[in-house]
Amino acid sequence: MNITLAYLLAINVATFLVYGIDKLKAKRAKWRIPEATLLLLAAAGGSIGAWLGMKVWHHKTLHMKFRYGVPLILLLQIALIAYLHISLAD
Repeated sequence: MNITLAYLLAINVATFLVYGIDKLKAKRAKWRIPEATLLLLAAAGGSIGAWLGMKVWHHKTLHMKFRYGVPLILLLQIALIAYLHISLAD
């Protein structure tokens, strides 16, 4: 496994778990993880983990910036990967 795939796997697992932790804290009325941190994790390559965290934990699904922002980040990351793959293949 190359370093990029290892990073993407790690950031997505971490992001998924952080979304779950924040949901648990929300249920228990505890200190919460800032929304900016949750979105930053998605933007840092954890968009799949964020999307899965939203679906599995039913977390942040009513917030527009998450409902539309996380899928948009995911689509932009897919487009970037496709662009880089095509560019580097030449």
